[in-house]
Amino acid sequence: MSLLEVNEINVYYGAIHAIKDISFHVDEGEIVTLIGANGAGKTTTLQTVSGLLRSKTGSITFDGQNISAVPAHKLVSQGLAQVPEGRRIFLQMTVQENLEMGAFTRSGADISADLEKVYHYFPRLLERKRQVAGTLSGGEQQMLAMGRALMSRPKLLMLDEPSMGLAPILVEQIFEIIKTMHQAGTTILLVEQNAQAALSIADRGYVLETGKVVTSGTGADLLRSPDIKKAYLGG
Repeated sequence: MSLLEVNEINVYYGAIHAIKDISFHVDEGEIVTLIGANGAGKTTTLQTVSGLLRSKTGSITFDGQNISAVPAHKLVSQGLAQVPEGRRIFLQMTVQENLEMGAFTRSGADISADLEKVYHYFPRLLERKRQVAGTLSGGEQQMLAMGRALMSRPKLLMLDEPSMGLAPILVEQIFEIIKTMHQAGTTILLVEQNAQAALSIADRGYVLETGKVVTSGTGADLLRSPDIKKAYLGG
């Protein structure tokens, strides 16, 4: 059984039909990526999965449960965490306070163990743990947003454009961290405009155009596809 099963969802912004019969699945232990140009519907799809938007049709099943009508704030405790586009950290709080907020659905001493794990993934955050988050660099803020999501112990971590606005060397670091989290057992759904980087680490990918899935395949197969190279990889 898939950890996440999205079946023929349709989402509208007023009269605009933004998502058109999209279906895809994510199996436990995978990295699955959604790629496409600006406006293709990638972020809207993630927001629908996470309960921030509602589909007019179809169903979304997570860990065997239909979550199509579950409020967004209840999904975190069920194991679904999203790192939104633009990071959206708590700018006036310290790094450690942000991370502790990620565990707001939990209690117990194991929170300290998870803090140590996040600091292991992101040594820069350990150096900055008493620093106010709003004074961090863009790359550090992205690390903090990812670390905060990990504090909820997600079964599925959804990342929305984690490389956006970052220098190439930081993009490389972020994708290395994503690979490390995956190797440690985290299942990941990745939305990313950097198709080369995303497909290089993904088990499978789906290509979105104007609100529809137009092709799918393994990350390796999509990287080799002449059509994908021409449209998204500058080839």
